[in-house]
Amino acid sequence: MKSFILDAVVRLAVAAAIGAVVVIIQRRSKSGPPLSRPMEQAHVLLCIAGALMMLIVGDSLPRAFGIAGAAAIIRFRTPIEDPRDITVLFLLMALGMAAGLGLLTIAAVGTLFVCACLLLFRVAKSEVGPRSMKVALVSDGRTFPAAHVAHVFNSYRIAVETMEFSHGARTSARYRASMDRAISLDEVSAQLLDGGVAGLSSVTWEAAKKP
Repeated sequence: MKSFILDAVVRLAVAAAIGAVVVIIQRRSKSGPPLSRPMEQAHVLLCIAGALMMLIVGDSLPRAFGIAGAAAIIRFRTPIEDPRDITVLFLLMALGMAAGLGLLTIAAVGTLFVCACLLLFRVAKSEVGPRSMKVALVSDGRTFPAAHVAHVFNSYRIAVETMEFSHGARTSARYRASMDRAISLDEVSAQLLDGGVAGLSSVTWEAAKKP
């Protein structure tokens, strides 16, 4: 039993290490805007999820089909913004299947390992981490100054993910932004508005929901 538990822990640890190494290499080699912290952590958790699911599936084809069906339900029926949250749902689904199949050792080891990873992510964020904000931009008319907006964000090294883009009498866009805490929001807003000649009528910031 001890050797089985040790083997499961080693496999999960290797999966976490693989995910972390790939994220680090991707961060250094990526030419465009960097991935957000939640997305990087989701990469690591997904790697752990893959290892955990393989521990559960083993050589059982019915288990594999069961995981695939449950994953499809989570992916297409659950409206979630944070990539870590959707990944944790995959992990919880895998842990629940392990418990339901009577694989209590795997369920226990997997639960402890996942919780440890989430706590480490939390500690890392509290020590050092960018400010996470949501920003809503509204244009003067139907044309949205996407090039200008991208230039301003890049000049301040603000990583953004598009959350919503809507067309109408005035085109609007909402982004999730990750930035250095020293950056002045008023300064960025002034650059985005550019004295009213950039094509934007309003810039609104709000703190993103804490994970």
